Amino acid sequence: MTRLGLVAIQLLLLIWSCLGALSQAKSLIDYRVDNENAIAKDVETYNFESCQIYCYGELLKTIQMAKLFEDSKTFVDMKLKQAPAKTLEDFELLMESKNRTPSREDLQKFVDDYFSPKGTELELWTPTDWTANPSFLDRITDPDLKQWGQELNNIWKDLGRKMNDDVLKNPEYYSIIPVPNPVIIPGGRFIEFYYWDSYWIIRGLLHSEMQDTARGMIENFMSIVQRIGFIPNGGRVYYWGRSQPPLLTGMVKSYVDFTNDDLFAINALEVLEHEFEYFVNNHSVQVKGHNLAVYRDSSTGPRPESYREDVETAENFDTPEAKEDHYSELKSAAESGMDFSSRWFINENGTNVGNLSHLRTRSIVPVDLNSFLYWNAKLIAEFHAKAGNVDKMTEYEKKAQTLLQGIQDVLWNEEAGCWLDYDMINEKPRDYFVPTNLAPLFVKAYNISDTEKISASVLSYIEKNKLDTFPGGVPNTLYHTGEQWDFPNVWAPMQYIVVEGLANLNTPAAKELSKKWALRWVKSNFKAYTDNFHMYEKYNAEEFGGHGGGGEYGVQTGFGWSNGVIIEWLSKHGRELSEGSGGGGAGTTKRLISVVGVAAVTIVALIAGRVLWKSWFK
Repeated sequence: MTRLGLVAIQLLLLIWSCLGALSQAKSLIDYRVDNENAIAKDVETYNFESCQIYCYGELLKTIQMAKLFEDSKTFVDMKLKQAPAKTLEDFELLMESKNRTPSREDLQKFVDDYFSPKGTELELWTPTDWTANPSFLDRITDPDLKQWGQELNNIWKDLGRKMNDDVLKNPEYYSIIPVPNPVIIPGGRFIEFYYWDSYWIIRGLLHSEMQDTARGMIENFMSIVQRIGFIPNGGRVYYWGRSQPPLLTGMVKSYVDFTNDDLFAINALEVLEHEFEYFVNNHSVQVKGHNLAVYRDSSTGPRPESYREDVETAENFDTPEAKEDHYSELKSAAESGMDFSSRWFINENGTNVGNLSHLRTRSIVPVDLNSFLYWNAKLIAEFHAKAGNVDKMTEYEKKAQTLLQGIQDVLWNEEAGCWLDYDMINEKPRDYFVPTNLAPLFVKAYNISDTEKISASVLSYIEKNKLDTFPGGVPNTLYHTGEQWDFPNVWAPMQYIVVEGLANLNTPAAKELSKKWALRWVKSNFKAYTDNFHMYEKYNAEEFGGHGGGGEYGVQTGFGWSNGVIIEWLSKHGRELSEGSGGGGAGTTKRLISVVGVAAVTIVALIAGRVLWKSWFK
């Protein structure tokens, strides 16, 4: 064949590829437009009609207390077969016919007759902008880690979901909140989108060159703010009374940093301001003359997704008012994302020793929430500066400085050498380690001129608490209660906040520790993955490569935010991991980790033995 013929064939292949890409892009645009049009019809009247089934009421209480499902979340994720009014009417007839004491079998039959299995509202979705070889892989020198990076990139396809058309036509039949674009879910029992999880998922997507998917998820959150005024804990109507750490503005900042699309940030300003003001107006408390924020739920009753569990813990309280207070404390802790932890315990002696009956979330001024609100105000000011809105820029700079002064005066603790949550009941700082004590480093909520002093203080605090002694990462607390956000569990977002916060200090010692912890986290996650081919929701500080446990449900795999953090650190540290850090070289057996090759890997491991891996896992 002539050279001209070869060129012609290559040109045809290029055109074909471009047409395919255009077709995929058009499909995504059509999906968004159709869904946005369907949702727009409900912007003025959307009132979560399905909440009367999934959020409160006798039907919810009766079904959940009957223990029909091992996981209470199962029932509230099931689709209605009949309209809510018809379902409630027929349920009342059942109750009357059974003298209001139906048997477990009666209730099981009712659920089978009136509800479809959970998950029917969502369809598997392969992101149209997914690419097999994103450029972050080129920054990973070690072949094993590069293969792992490819596997993590593949997981985005496993976690992709889009809502079926019926959700938009008949939203009252579902507990899920309709959104215009497909999503990446966390994984495991979490089959819908979650608010703060999505910050690290979106960063992972951006490193994976999936800008359309990331932007679509951000647009989903903005549409929710426009419709209901804030972003709930997750994508279900039963989360209606609580949010999660406010990271939407940070998501927009991440997207702009990757794409240089300043117009996207400028166009988002009205929504971002609305969310900021929602938190300020609904979560503020007065402490030492400063307006700061606490986590605070606004609904009543037990958590619908953990109804039975909440009723059982409330048995420790004697009055309906005390039980209701307890429910509010549980949901406020859930709003923090740390559900549950001794971080929120205040006992009669004013310490953190206790159990869920000692939850006092609403009385604790948290370092992280106020740091995030400071960050939001700074970023909103930055986006207004891009738009040339000088007055607005100045307004939000002032809001940021006011929050910063409150963080300094109330939460900075000179004796401890870092920031501490504040106990409003006993009017004292809570000198217990939590990674969020270092959240101001992550968002630079401190006086930059004090960087050297803060770096020395924080590093001393880390040494005093022996945080560098745990092989599996920095634990969430140092108190073992059996709750999942307590020792020995380790969480990807907390590692990220601490590691990136130390890097932000930009002092040699802080940067060195930051890199050391990032590399350790990557290697420990890799060890866990090669053992069982899973990414986990949480890990174990005491065990290199060990996954976590405890809490209300079993360990979950997937896992969105764990994937996102590892992908970012593989991109950032991929070369260091193969240059003198134990991440490869002549002494390492190269282990290709793919689903297809699991059997082959098992045979190799049996023959070669685990000894060959010891140099990597030191």
